[in-house]
Amino acid sequence: MKAVLISGTEHKGSTYRIARMLAEKVASDENIGEVFLPRDFGEFCLGCTNCFVKGEDRCPHYEKLRPITEMIDDADVVILASPVYCYHVTGQMKALLDHYGYRWMSHRPDGRMFRKQAVVVSTAAGAGVKSAMKDMADSTFFWGIPQTYRLGRPVAATDWDSVKPKLKDKLNAEADKIAKKIRKRKKKVPVPLKTKAFFKMMSLIQKNGWNPADADYWKAKGWTGSTRPWR
Repeated sequence: MKAVLISGTEHKGSTYRIARMLAEKVASDENIGEVFLPRDFGEFCLGCTNCFVKGEDRCPHYEKLRPITEMIDDADVVILASPVYCYHVTGQMKALLDHYGYRWMSHRPDGRMFRKQAVVVSTAAGAGVKSAMKDMADSTFFWGIPQTYRLGRPVAATDWDSVKPKLKDKLNAEADKIAKKIRKRKKKVPVPLKTKAFFKMMSLIQKNGWNPADADYWKAKGWTGSTRPWR
């Protein structure tokens, strides 16, 4: 399996260590790609709407973003990892996810997403882990990824070395459980009813969509009919 690990900070703290631990349980070192933000991408969405109405290649940051997009597309498992900043993901992570709005099911989802799995990882010294993981899981769901797992909790520490050994063991055990599910579902990722229902709703909307770029894309894929990307 191939995995891509996208870190919402360049700091290799508890969140990164847990995410890397998970990545190594599902893929060999040579099959793990890593992205560190903002080192590898630090641009903010300009709100120009070019990606929506003209095509993603018209985004001013398209060329800078393309290597990350290719890593996501090539991976079997997408791991998004961000420590909690003020109850949410880092600004760098949010800026990256903003650039993929055009890939949401309400616009032009990539069919390959429906055969992938994702993990969102977050830690905090205190509160905010659930809301930060939701920030990332919202994107993986609307991209069309059928299975998103959550791995994270408050660690009562500001660095990995200060995390209590018992908590490290618990996190390792949770990572083992998630990795086992990922490996088991590799050949056939189950698509939940929620994803199917939302996709169906979008297919009805796109039959006469307001945005020609989106509507033409769905029709060309056959998705406004009975064709589905997970089949």
